[in-house]
Amino acid sequence: MGISPNSDEAWMRYAFRLAQRAEQQGEVPVGAIVVKDDLCIAEGWNAPITTHDPTAHAEMVALRKAGLALENYRLCDTTLYVTLEPCVMCMGAISHARIKRLVFGAFDPKRGAVCHALSLSDASFLNHRVDWVGGVLEMECSELLSNFFRVRR
Repeated sequence: MGISPNSDEAWMRYAFRLAQRAEQQGEVPVGAIVVKDDLCIAEGWNAPITTHDPTAHAEMVALRKAGLALENYRLCDTTLYVTLEPCVMCMGAISHARIKRLVFGAFDPKRGAVCHALSLSDASFLNHRVDWVGGVLEMECSELLSNFFRVRR
């Protein structure tokens, strides 16, 4: 059974609300969830500033929680929803976790590691390929980030 675009939008709205939570905490507004069998099993939002942890990107937080929830470091047959195209660190973790499907909102032409600065989704040296879709609620996700940085500058 495939996931419909409407489902992708609904899950992305959930991740978007988590991104807003990150913003309220003074973090770059990025949110992420891991979904398995049409249930959210883990969530996260950017927290490197508040946790003093450079690896506490939304994706990493959600992946760690999903591993605990499934009691497995391999997150097979899951979908990761994130409001921003993942960076190189997060794409490495996504691949190692064996995420089946990645759905992201805003594209990141400068640092995105799915299809922009790097195309790790196609990297021959990785032993797992992640199916991905970008641009789900792209405008909303991009505006949230743009507004955050505009206020900070």
